[in-house]
Amino acid sequence: MPDNPSDLAIRRSYHHGDLRQSLIDAGLTLAREGGPQAIVLREATRRAGVAPNAAYRHFANREALFEAVRAQVLATMAGAIAVEMQPARQLGDAAERSRAMLAAVGRSYLAFAQAETGWFRTAFARSDEGNVQQEAAALGPSADPFELLRESLDAMVQAGVLPAERRAMAEYLAWSTVHGMATLMIDGPLRHSPPGLRAQLTTRLLQMVEKGL
Repeated sequence: MPDNPSDLAIRRSYHHGDLRQSLIDAGLTLAREGGPQAIVLREATRRAGVAPNAAYRHFANREALFEAVRAQVLATMAGAIAVEMQPARQLGDAAERSRAMLAAVGRSYLAFAQAETGWFRTAFARSDEGNVQQEAAALGPSADPFELLRESLDAMVQAGVLPAERRAMAEYLAWSTVHGMATLMIDGPLRHSPPGLRAQLTTRLLQMVEKGL
């Protein structure tokens, strides 16, 4: 996980000429601290050390900044998942490899939700006017956690673990199941549960997802 950017680092970035990224960095800090509702354009400009009007050269409104921040959060999540998947990708047996890849996606998804709750909430918050897909597209397919889930499911089909006729829409079933557990852990009745119980639930959930597909 990247370190929490300081106001000083943001200002230095701005003085090197990248105000847009400085504002995104400020938005990332705000989201990390307080979730999506904490992303406020005026506060982002304050942390970047510039007048509020300066932000409008790069972001038309709060929603535009929100989109950019959310895309960066999704990219960060995808990076964390990719790191977790790397050992699985090195396995020699195709069936074992595909199963391990799927488990790595789910395990990292749940870990990110618990470790970076503000960012996790931001990643899936609703934007009334925005189009996060455009921002994410600019970062490339590797910045989308959903694509990593699809990769693992495609690998399961290729390895003969998942029947091809059951592949359609499987990503939505797997995603909704793991996302539901993440929500229970950060906002629901499991938010105060001990780490040991969460680890057990994670293991059983991922087994259930694989068998249920």
